[in-house]
Amino acid sequence: MNPLARWARAEWGPLYRTVRDGLRARAVAMALGAVGLTALLHFVHGQAWGYRFVQNVGAVRAEDPLWLALLRTPLSLFVPALDLPVWGALLQILLVLGIAEICLGRPLTLALAYAATLAGTLYARLGIALGSGHPLGLPASDAQVVDSGPSAAVVGLAVYVGLRHGAYVTAGAVVVAMVVEVLVKENLAGKEHLAAIAAVLVLCAVTALCQWLSRARVRSGSGVPPSQS
Repeated sequence: MNPLARWARAEWGPLYRTVRDGLRARAVAMALGAVGLTALLHFVHGQAWGYRFVQNVGAVRAEDPLWLALLRTPLSLFVPALDLPVWGALLQILLVLGIAEICLGRPLTLALAYAATLAGTLYARLGIALGSGHPLGLPASDAQVVDSGPSAAVVGLAVYVGLRHGAYVTAGAVVVAMVVEVLVKENLAGKEHLAAIAAVLVLCAVTALCQWLSRARVRSGSGVPPSQS
């Protein structure tokens, strides 16, 4: 086996086996449902009679009252931008959400998707409060820009699944791509993606710490010092 093949097996082997077994069990019903809902909302959003409805139930802006933004945030995960090809959003949702559903289970996948989206939503408010002169700030005009929609959840899930299943280079590549996006074209969506990644990395660190403490308690209870295990 050549070095490239060995690297690919080490990077994606555990993830591939998990996804393969999950597909055999047909464990992607949630991802398929999300794709269908996103397609439906995109269609309705593009109609004269449905545009205002989708805006009212799923479009989040920093200028909105916080309670209203929080109310709209769950559905905003399924409202793609009208100025971008919808097939790209649908493919991302099917691929990333489907893999996450298999690898993490539905409850954790939904929780992470919401946390990543919420992180972007709350960052937008913080960034505008800081102002464009601050390194983490945003111009006041971004208060009227609709949040990133499903892309923040997709990016956050991709990083989490990669780290959880040992695909560290892949997870790192997603992070680098989002950083480059902000450097090349600084906009609200790009910075919300970075906020989503930051939230996911914090969750990964908290999870790792909890697991380490749990193992330490087990070792302590068995009389084996952690450093000798």
